[in-house]
Amino acid sequence: MSKRGRWAQHPELLLERSRNGVVRAADLECLEMSSRTIYTRCLPGGPWQRLLPGIILLHSNEPTTEQLVTAGLLHGGADTVVTGTEACVRHGLRRAAMPSDPGLHLLIPHERKVRSTGFVTMERTIRMPAPVLRHGVPLAPLIRATTDTARRLKHSEQVDALLIEAIQNGGCHPKALLRELDHGTQRGTAVPRRMLTGWVDIRSMAESRAKLLAQGLPSPPSHWNAAIYDSTGRYLGRPDALWEDIGLVWEIDSFEFHFRKADYARTIERNTRYAAAGLVVVQTLPSRLRDDPEGVLSDLNAAHGVATARPRPDIHLSTAA
Repeated sequence: MSKRGRWAQHPELLLERSRNGVVRAADLECLEMSSRTIYTRCLPGGPWQRLLPGIILLHSNEPTTEQLVTAGLLHGGADTVVTGTEACVRHGLRRAAMPSDPGLHLLIPHERKVRSTGFVTMERTIRMPAPVLRHGVPLAPLIRATTDTARRLKHSEQVDALLIEAIQNGGCHPKALLRELDHGTQRGTAVPRRMLTGWVDIRSMAESRAKLLAQGLPSPPSHWNAAIYDSTGRYLGRPDALWEDIGLVWEIDSFEFHFRKADYARTIERNTRYAAAGLVVVQTLPSRLRDDPEGVLSDLNAAHGVATARPRPDIHLSTAA
């Protein structure tokens, strides 16, 4: 009678050697299970399945995301880090904003030669990030995970959705994402770089366009970027443009959209302060300065008329902090 090994007498050892039901074939062999037995059990109709070379799932059902990630980490070996879409999702970004079925993207040290296979993409890098642990899974920091995802996307709409999600809900700053693109491989960075550069520079670009456009007004602003206060000395804001004599302010949105909920909340609070102080407010999207300058001028002239017809609010300029 042949000896079947410790695993036959103690099947609980299989689960002890596994993580999430995933185990290396080499670890099974340490339990005196032959490679023939292992792979026979992984044949169609068998109780197990082979997820990756040398990586076994101890059941035949559809693997979960956790099991696929575990298999990928076992395949990569020590110091493997999850990046790309899976890392973004685990950092809290919405899966709906991620590309569908991107596979699992893993980073490994450059000197390690582990090939991509099946559902895993192995990327060798000399810039291994310090991992962020989420429920025991080592993740690339969100900025790295976002740029790793963006440079592999083929459609600008996907890149746009990903970057907005990372900035708005992940708290990444466009400049930080640009720095990461600058330091990493340049493959696939043209589209995200163009988008991020536009978002970083949009403030100064919009202000320049606004100043040029304002030259066509019958009454140009009296001040640009001046801090204003109410009669009690309470700070109201620092509008892009101010007509001090009539209490009209003009704000150019920093972005076409609010990247963070906190940004939106601050804008609402600022506009509420303006309204409480009796100021007339014109708010303009940067794209309108470029695409509809005549419409912007019309809005400003109309607001100027409204502000002129009202008593001047009690505001003043100050150099106070």
